[in-house]
Amino acid sequence: MKRLLIALAGAIVALPVVVAPPAQAANYVPVSGAGSTWSANAMDQWRRNVNQYGMRIDFQASGSSDGRNQFRNGTVDFAVSEIPYGLKDGNVVDPLPSRPFAYMPIVAGGTSFMYNLRIGPNRVTQLRLSGETIAKIFTGVITKWDDPAVKADNPGLALPPLKVVPVVRSDGSGTTAQFTAWMAAQHPDIWNAYCQKVGRGTPCGFTSNFPSSAGFVAQSGSLGVSGYVKQDQSVGAITYVEYSYAKSAGFPAAKVLNKAGYYILPTAEAVAVGLLGAQINRDLTSNLSNVYNSTDKRAYPLSSYSYMVIPTSGDNGFSNEKGNTLADFAYYFLCQGQQQADALGYSPLPINLVKAGLDQVKRIPGAVVENLDIAKCNNPTFSADGTNTLAKTAPQPPACDAKGPTQCGTAAEGGGGGGGGGGGSGGGGGSGGGGGSTGGGTTTDPTAGGGGGIPADAGVVVDPETGAVVVTDPAATTVDPTTGEVVAVDPMAAGAVGTAGVVTGGAYVAGVPVATE
Repeated sequence: MKRLLIALAGAIVALPVVVAPPAQAANYVPVSGAGSTWSANAMDQWRRNVNQYGMRIDFQASGSSDGRNQFRNGTVDFAVSEIPYGLKDGNVVDPLPSRPFAYMPIVAGGTSFMYNLRIGPNRVTQLRLSGETIAKIFTGVITKWDDPAVKADNPGLALPPLKVVPVVRSDGSGTTAQFTAWMAAQHPDIWNAYCQKVGRGTPCGFTSNFPSSAGFVAQSGSLGVSGYVKQDQSVGAITYVEYSYAKSAGFPAAKVLNKAGYYILPTAEAVAVGLLGAQINRDLTSNLSNVYNSTDKRAYPLSSYSYMVIPTSGDNGFSNEKGNTLADFAYYFLCQGQQQADALGYSPLPINLVKAGLDQVKRIPGAVVENLDIAKCNNPTFSADGTNTLAKTAPQPPACDAKGPTQCGTAAEGGGGGGGGGGGSGGGGGSGGGGGSTGGGTTTDPTAGGGGGIPADAGVVVDPETGAVVVTDPAATTVDPTTGEVVAVDPMAAGAVGTAGVVTGGAYVAGVPVATE
């Protein structure tokens, strides 16, 4: 507890403009929730943060389907899910609760494809996958990493003839629902053929329960699938999971090809750009069709929102005291909590959804309405004119991330400009090494820096979370011609990632203060 208070005190120092703690903390009572593992890392961080206010928020990361079921049955006070009630999954309609409820957006993020792949002893960190390739991997059409389709996405990698092991969810999952909805919309022929093969009716549509088959591995929860992939013995495995889990595991996620022809990581900026196309329904759920089809070259196509299902009446023993606690928790994560979204592997809500969420809070029985000045929330998406600053300032991807004969961070590209700092597309504030120009070049010299990229004699390491090239010191380096990894010969240089601001322990993550236990 002492470390928690110290960490939160540090947060107040680093972020001086914050909303004051609620005055009625003495009246808080425990509230309970269940549901999404997709957004569980954010939920867990926020729950820890509000402990200092006397709030006890119990949350079971049991999967979206279970969370919706528990809320419907009245066994929890709230649920968290990526999909709403009332949808038809196969021949079964998810029934609505009898208790009155509403949806409230809590955070945005990208469904990523975390993988464990090596070429010889070296980890691959710059894998690129088209949507069609992804669909074929998760339907068993592609079974080897050196499949021509995977090689076409990765001209700079000498991919091995290694078995592909798709790792899917064994439980009812909002992540699965998001992923299969995307496959049904974007690659219906591939998805329907697979569903027919495994005995599921067609047209297949979305499902919360992935129909696994021979050669697949099924695990429960986001921690289950990501934990399986990161094992030393799981080389060749790939899973779909919220980007937060790949980041926290220290494993790379594939760059996914968007409609503009660029391979993009699910960074906070790329998700914000993608979600500019989201159509927000009257109940605050969203239609993601235009997100999948965004032609902005910066957009990540599998971007989406997560929602809290909140009670709007006192049914099932939901008291005004519980409502007061839940409402103040919501005020916290809709305001201050969004500051931490990026560091946790998510993307903060834009101002229109924060405002809509605050309106939903007023509907919770027992809520004490707070007249928040949301300008003081320090949300990185907010701007004076209402546009999404994070999306507006998102850097353009480097040319080497375009579909074509070169590939960022590999010998064919020259080692510069790939997926690095400054928003995930190269060093500095643009795409590439400086001034917004593309780093790298197209040299085949594995040690060449390329125009505008990182010089060949710079000391560098590769961030294992993103494949980003991080400058450290002038130690000798080389680029592995098979994996595209920039390898620091000096072992001391390889340990210098922390000097670039990537702190993996203690009270700070990527320079953003968070609470610890």
